Amino acid sequence: MEVKANLWDNSNDSSIEDAFQELFQQHYSLVVRKVLVIVKEQSVAEDIAQEVFVKLYHTDRKTINNMPGWLTKVAVNTAYNHIRTEKRHHARKNKQQMYETNGVESLEDSYTQLEDIHEVHKTLMKLSERDRDILIMKYSGFSYEEIAKNKGIEKLSIGTLLARAKQRFKKSYMEGRREQR
Repeated sequence: MEVKANLWDNSNDSSIEDAFQELFQQHYSLVVRKVLVIVKEQSVAEDIAQEVFVKLYHTDRKTINNMPGWLTKVAVNTAYNHIRTEKRHHARKNKQQMYETNGVESLEDSYTQLEDIHEVHKTLMKLSERDRDILIMKYSGFSYEEIAKNKGIEKLSIGTLLARAKQRFKKSYMEGRREQR
């Protein structure tokens, strides 16, 4: 396996597996405890711990000076990422339920809403493809990391690009509203 060859030179497959098993057995409970403090649910903590060890397996151990420190840091970051993902998921779910439970609207409200949707769509189409895609992805619940990966952009640039796209959208939308008057 090429990944193993890059990770641990001068070792055969069984010694790599044995070394990894030993690390797993030695540090698994530490990782689960650290994650459990954050997520408060045993099964979720165990799943996250498994994810941490998968990351370790695919990382060159020679670059890790402090194994418990590295595992703790990765475990904490992964746990917080899990919490953020769950919050976004619940927010989308609640928003969907809110839309589904809203009562029958008046004909005028429905027409106004359709008109607004049409205006937003027209404004989005005036934007560059990148601005349009970033805005749509963000407001569809994608994380900055997911947007960055999808668009081939640095994750650190997404916030700035999103803010600029929002400004351009707002400016274009307001101009369109002025023209209608």
